[in-house]
Amino acid sequence: MIVERIGEVLATLKARGMTILLVEQNFRFASRVADRFYLMEHGQITASFPASELDQRMEELHEVIGV
Repeated sequence: MIVERIGEVLATLKARGMTILLVEQNFRFASRVADRFYLMEHGQITASFPASELDQRMEELHEVIGV
């Protein structure tokens, strides 16, 4: 319930034109509001891609973050 409410608030803020930095391991949750994804390993950005590529990248992401 709380996660659902957070998603609603983030969507509202996005609709108002706000930029949001969301640090989240749950890519499915983040995909509802994200325009871009960045993968960070050991403090370094190792990948960057638009939300439209999330489905094609899920296997790679599961391997890297182990979820």
